[in-house]
Order: sequence, then C-alpha cells, then structure tokens
Amino acid sequence: MISPAPLQAGDTIAIVSPAGAVRDASIVENCRILLDSWGLNVYIAPHTLTKEGYYSGSRAERISDIASCLKNNNIKAILCSYGGYGCVHLLNNFTSLIEENPKWVIGMSDCCALHAACLSKGIMSIHSPQCNHLSRFPDSIPAKMLREILFGKRPAYQSTPHPLDIHGTATGRLAGGNLSVLAALAGTGYDIFDKADILFIEDTGEQPYRIERIMYQLELAGVFSKLKGMIIGEFNGVNEDGRFGGTTYELIHNVINRYNIPTCFGFPVGHTDANMPLIEGATVTLNIEKSKTELKF
Repeated sequence: MISPAPLQAGDTIAIVSPAGAVRDASIVENCRILLDSWGLNVYIAPHTLTKEGYYSGSRAERISDIASCLKNNNIKAILCSYGGYGCVHLLNNFTSLIEENPKWVIGMSDCCALHAACLSKGIMSIHSPQCNHLSRFPDSIPAKMLREILFGKRPAYQSTPHPLDIHGTATGRLAGGNLSVLAALAGTGYDIFDKADILFIEDTGEQPYRIERIMYQLELAGVFSKLKGMIIGEFNGVNEDGRFGGTTYELIHNVINRYNIPTCFGFPVGHTDANMPLIEGATVTLNIEKSKTELKF
C-alpha cells in the first residue's frame, strides 16, 4: 500500500461534493475557516455548492471536479463535503488518476466508494468526518486526530469494552466503512472485502434484518473465514424492536461468533459525533481485552 505524502503548512486541500448536494453553504465555509487555521490553503471545487435535483451537480460536473483535483499537482488532499448517494456514478471515470498522483482522499458514508477506489489501486485514504462535523465541532477529538494524520502522525485509539466483544489480538491491513455502500460493490473491481485483514463496518438508518442479510451475504462469500479481526462501529437510526431475534449488534455477533476472530463492538466510528478517523489500507494492531480495546496504526 502507498501512503500519500504528509501535508505541510501552506499545502492546498480541496473540498469537493461527489454525491449529495450540500444543504447549508455555511458548513463548507466554516470548514474552510478550520482548515485555514491548520495552515492549509483551501480550494473549493466549482460544483461543491451547486445542486441538480438531489445531487451536487450533474454526473459530468462531479466527475470533472474530482478528476481535476486528482490531476492538479498543487492539491495534496481532497476532502468530501457530504455523502448521501451518488459516488457510484463516478467510479469508472477517474480511478486511473488515483495511482498517477496519490493524495489523501478524506470522507465517509457514501464516500466509502471513493475509499474502495483508492484501495483498488493500492493507495491509502482516510475514513473521516466530513465538512458537517468539522464545521460544527472544530475542537473535537476526531477533528484534532484528522489534523494529526494529515500532517504525518499515526494514531492510537482506545474504546470502551462491550459485552459482545470477542477477545484477542490481530494485526493486518485495515479496510471498511459504510456496510451498505461496500456490500453494493462486492464482486466488482472495487470489492474491499478481499483486501481487508481487519474489517471495520458501520451504518445508519438500516433495519436490523437488512444488516443481518448483508452479514449472511458476506459469510456465504467466504469473507469472515479470511479475516483476522473485526471492528463493529456505530449502527444508529435503527429500529431496535427485537422482531428479528435480537439487536443489530446481537445479529452481527451471531454470525461473527462462529469464526472466533477478535471483534470489538461499539467502536467510535460511523455516523456519530465521536467518529474517529481511520486510515484505510494501513497496517494496524487490534487488541481486545476485558478491560479495554486498543487500535494502533
């Protein structure tokens, strides 16, 4: 895996909108102010704040924004403003540019499709809060950790133990993100499941049976028998009414427990204010004990 170069003061970071339209322009402006305070120059792509129906622009406009940022040698990192839906429209139109000029691609949610594109070319990227979080919580721990990663520091995290944790230690390549987005790419050239030693997953607004269905899909595809460890992040906006035989975490545990791989539940990653940035494609050590869970890059 190739790690893009660390940023330095005065470098340029671009803000793009590859999927849904930004609902409030102040989110981007406040994020620009934060990035400026980090010593970075901020370039806002032409269609970052435009709108075409649900999307931030036409397919061609969104492709143009990302492609131009990837080709521009003066731009050292690309931050996604917003997720939603739409990144899948773009994948076959700029992926070759990723390996020609590696740079940090930063985002989450639907933008996990872009991380999958980076992984397909052997380039690390950052699963991270986007403009909405960074503009609302500029002094948060996730924001501070993102800054440290961009400027070259590798993080170490601890999380609270969970009753469903499967204890143990694993070392290997980290990959993952939004489960629904990644499942839709399984079997394609952007399938991340055959590239992960330690898989992290999260989601929002999905029903427990839909999450369980994807877990069985991955089991039937042989994914879990190849993994060394798993990180189960936040699954919020879910109707936990027990009709499907347990909570979302319990349904996930029922599948994973058959493989006895170290697995932690409730790790702070996902559609949550405590969304710690994770480096996709980096080598990590995951240590899960009764008293603590540690993730070290």
